[in-house]
Amino acid sequence: MGRGLSHDEKRTKLLEIFHESKDFYQLKELEKLGPKLKGIVSQSVKEVLQSLVDDGLVQSDKIGSSNFFWAFPSARGSTLTHKINNAREEHTALLARQEDAKASIEAEKRDREDTVERRAALSQLAEFQTALTNLKAELSRYSSSDPVQIEAKRKAVKLAKEAAFRYTDNVSILVSYVSNTFTMNSEDVRNTFGVPSDFDDLADS
Repeated sequence: MGRGLSHDEKRTKLLEIFHESKDFYQLKELEKLGPKLKGIVSQSVKEVLQSLVDDGLVQSDKIGSSNFFWAFPSARGSTLTHKINNAREEHTALLARQEDAKASIEAEKRDREDTVERRAALSQLAEFQTALTNLKAELSRYSSSDPVQIEAKRKAVKLAKEAAFRYTDNVSILVSYVSNTFTMNSEDVRNTFGVPSDFDDLADS
């Protein structure tokens, strides 16, 4: 007993019926012609035909209540070319998606590495900030002996003394003027205006 036809062989032989006759057929006609012309088991014709239709190698259309099938050699060539082009486009798209996936994986790896480095840097920064705060507090405690602070205080004292000297000089002039103008004792003038007797010595303290 001879070996039966494979599925691909059945597809090829069923297509030959269309290409050789260049005619239209209904399913029931092909189920008769398949065994007679190409040795295709009648029960498998429907399945093979549907696979050819699904792949675009056989065209089909419903006219009235009947389905008709056809496939011309030129149409087959055009269909195959179209399928090849589609396959190439799909392949190119898949390659692009693959590259995008690789890039995403690499970016994620870099982000993870950056995250670890960033955490280490933030931890170190926190340590530096704590140390700086402690240092500022320590400097504040020693600011009384800081040469810059001491010099600033000396200048402030000097300015205060100069202002005091000017003030006491003005008060002394005023006391002398009132005493001479109104023929009053300077002590009485001081008492009248509430000027202490040792006022002139305040600026020297």
